[in-house]
Amino acid sequence: MITNFFIPELNNHDVQELWFQQDGATCHTARATIDLLKNTFGDHLISRFGPVNWPPRSCDLTPLDYFLWGYVKSLVYADKPQTFDHLEGNIRRVIAEIRAQMLEKVIENWTSILDYIRASRGSPMPEIIFKM
Repeated sequence: MITNFFIPELNNHDVQELWFQQDGATCHTARATIDLLKNTFGDHLISRFGPVNWPPRSCDLTPLDYFLWGYVKSLVYADKPQTFDHLEGNIRRVIAEIRAQMLEKVIENWTSILDYIRASRGSPMPEIIFKM
């Protein structure tokens, strides 16, 4: 997917300042994958075994990880879809119903978390509370 879709798609955009971040999951850190990402992103790679290491014991650092997928999943499966078409319809409906105000609040929360992470300089942060 990275070779056949993601990197060719990057070539259609100006990505000079783009950073690529992935968590430290073992399946994401095969030597071939890391080498490919290093060749593509250089020093702008945040990953286990990358130039910028994934922070140890970190909470998920992106709004997609810490909020959106869980939120969408909780609504998509609320009526226990029994077919692929039903599941797909639920996914499309839930995504379409996400309001801009909710996303703005998520981004505000995310930036405050980043400020807190920066200030903690890598120390444990048990008091982070995710607010909606």
